[in-house]
Amino acid sequence: MIAEALNRLVRELTKLPSIGEKTALRMAFHIIALPQHEAHSLAQSILEAKDKITLCSICFNLTDCNPCLICQSERGNSDTMCVVETPAHLAAFERTGQFKGTYHVLHGVISPLRNILPDDLKIRELFNRLQHNNIKEVILATNPTREGEATALYLSNLIKPLSLKVTRIAQGIPRGGEIEYLDESTLQSSLEGRREL
Repeated sequence: MIAEALNRLVRELTKLPSIGEKTALRMAFHIIALPQHEAHSLAQSILEAKDKITLCSICFNLTDCNPCLICQSERGNSDTMCVVETPAHLAAFERTGQFKGTYHVLHGVISPLRNILPDDLKIRELFNRLQHNNIKEVILATNPTREGEATALYLSNLIKPLSLKVTRIAQGIPRGGEIEYLDESTLQSSLEGRREL
């Protein structure tokens, strides 16, 4: 019989993505074994992130300052923009250290089966940025899934009338793969091998 407080911790941990009951139980035992100050620090960092993290008003990345550090930097004047599905995808590209342009986070992909339509994403904001900034190339870096491809095609059709170069990340990323789980060299290759749509 497991203590109720431990059971509750396990239940909460299983709500995290890719965490099953066995992994959650191992994590819970690890957390319980932490010195009190480390457990308190972990709990505080979760609460602090939840309280302080917001969306950048320009690119819609997660940030604790507005605009985010990328938009505040010299990169904010770049003429290349990488459009990604989620903040996790942006973080994956940033880890490569190769992309020096700006980003735009859609916060999802078009998926009629899940009732996610273009108006549910940050597409209107993207279009507004493209019309009012000095962007020359838009890299569509959505996942190579059915929904990601459909979203890229939808965006390409919207952007092309603006006379901007529209490229798609290379298909070195396996179809059905998730960008946030790929290694830096695969992501770097996908950026270098992007193609015009």
